[in-house]
Amino acid sequence: MISFLRDNARWISGGFLLTFFSSFGQTFFIGLSGEELRDKFDLTDGEFGGIYMIATIGSALTLPFLGRVLDHMPGWKVARFVIPSLALACLAIAFAPSLILLVAAIFALRLFGQGMMTHTAYTEIGRWYVANRGRATSLIVPGHQTGEALLPISFTIVAVTLGWQAGWMIGAGLLVVFALPMVLHLWREERAPQSSDPALASARLGPDMTVAQVASDPIFYALLTGVLAPPFIGTTIFFHQDYLIELRGYNALAFAAAFPIMAITTVTFSLVSGALIDRFGAIRLLPFFLIPLCLASLAVGLLTPLWGIYAFMFLVGLSYGFTATLLGALWPEVYGVRNLGSVRSIAVAASVAATAIGPGLTGYLIDRGTSLPTQMIYLSAWCAGACVVLAFTAPLILKRNAAQ
Repeated sequence: MISFLRDNARWISGGFLLTFFSSFGQTFFIGLSGEELRDKFDLTDGEFGGIYMIATIGSALTLPFLGRVLDHMPGWKVARFVIPSLALACLAIAFAPSLILLVAAIFALRLFGQGMMTHTAYTEIGRWYVANRGRATSLIVPGHQTGEALLPISFTIVAVTLGWQAGWMIGAGLLVVFALPMVLHLWREERAPQSSDPALASARLGPDMTVAQVASDPIFYALLTGVLAPPFIGTTIFFHQDYLIELRGYNALAFAAAFPIMAITTVTFSLVSGALIDRFGAIRLLPFFLIPLCLASLAVGLLTPLWGIYAFMFLVGLSYGFTATLLGALWPEVYGVRNLGSVRSIAVAASVAATAIGPGLTGYLIDRGTSLPTQMIYLSAWCAGACVVLAFTAPLILKRNAAQ
């Protein structure tokens, strides 16, 4: 691992920075300002969730068109316009004077933050690495968790001392002054794809398919039953964290302090997942990766003391560790690398749409009297059902790959 890091430091570091700074467009970070935005525009939980859903679905519909530029342009050139765009979105949400501009700001945060920053990182790593794809992916995944560990507490401290808008201004400054020049410097030198095990590399690539072929492939939709569960469930919890804190009487700072548990667990198990993927392949792990998320959903639904949130953070971290690394390596194994940017943009767009529907639908149900803990019990059943679907799907993918 040390020698791998030494030889690949610049490309891994660039991917790590992109996933870390994607945090400004992730739901957990936007949710930190949820109460202030609802108060500013006099919105209920359901109304704010609806606005969030509209903006995020808009970004999901845009992503397949924007994301395909990675098939025609190197990642550092894409980062050159994505990072400044995310910085402008940070300023926009801090000072949006109307609901229309709030929707536009959230749209831009989701498109350039969760969407393009993450998409660029995973697409380039997936294209550059073959036999070590799992290991390489597992090393950029912790960027997300580092953001989840550091930014909620940092933002809370800034918001208490300087105001919530100052937190977004500082985020915009970091993107322009630090993230942009660093990513351009690290990624300007392209990596030539390499493999220490050509036989393994050949076995770990699926048939190259076009976007049209993927869209008509039943296996793609079977995969989505499992792939969409983590973004839907995770977004639901973190978007409605203020509601959950108020419902159960948690201390806000104590709740924020649970994020590092999720971050540490995710990093640990992303490395474990990376090693397993390089040994067995992402496809063989598909039927099992949602089991921890199923248990995490039950923890939110059934455990009311504060330690229940810490149990949830541990379990969701375990799930995210496997999920993020596995999904980073999965699409090349199923659909090849020739059109990876376009194919991944569809999958990412579907995930972004799930993050939109989650807060909107659950917020509506909250307004209608169905509490979030009750909803989480039903979401655990979704995870269990998806595990069954994936158990039947994985052998079909392996059979198709063997026949190519």
